[in-house]
Amino acid sequence: MKQQDTHIPLCFKCAFDTGSLFRFLTPEEIDKLNYEKDFRHYKRGDILYQEGNRISGFYCINEGIIKVFKTGFDGKEQIIRFAKPGDIIAYRSVLSNELACTSAKVIEDCQVCFIPSEILISFIKTNSSYALELLKLACHELGEANSFITDIAQKTVRERLAEILLLLVNDFGLDEENYLNISLTREELANIVGTATESVIRLLSEFKTDKLVELSGRKIKLLNKKALEKISNVYS
Repeated sequence: MKQQDTHIPLCFKCAFDTGSLFRFLTPEEIDKLNYEKDFRHYKRGDILYQEGNRISGFYCINEGIIKVFKTGFDGKEQIIRFAKPGDIIAYRSVLSNELACTSAKVIEDCQVCFIPSEILISFIKTNSSYALELLKLACHELGEANSFITDIAQKTVRERLAEILLLLVNDFGLDEENYLNISLTREELANIVGTATESVIRLLSEFKTDKLVELSGRKIKLLNKKALEKISNVYS
């Protein structure tokens, strides 16, 4: 259920705190963004939008974590990415004027700004620096998708799981005890790796036996990043 919050973050401060694309906007454009956006608060499990639906804008994450995924014919999710503070989602559907090609679900209570599609289009037309950075972002995400396709075809599930753990470290970091700063179910991990939940459970148990990780419910502590890098073949 969407809830409104009386404390609405200012886009200028938020953009520089999180490193979002909006830091490339002019002061006048920032003022327009602050006026036009719709600030929203979502709880874990809430759906922001669903694949196949028409959406009238895009989202910028202020707090929390959102999973972006596609659903297969069998109903199984394939997680495309996790969006964190500073990230924008659903912008490609806005740019292409197509139905949403993914769904978005909250996995950690979040605050987001919903921005009407015409605002994005107007900034692209009037601000070349912003347009270029948006193009770079789209190309970066396309590159990640290409890498994922290659991994699915050429790497074992063990290698992919090790790589995903390292990517989660890169995206969300570790706390003071070396636990990942993101809490995922075994099913969610399997849906990122692209395998069965049972396979992830078995491999995590093997990683634990090999003293690569330590498990505490959904929390995962990394004990040996060097060994995980070797298994993942990321740097080979």
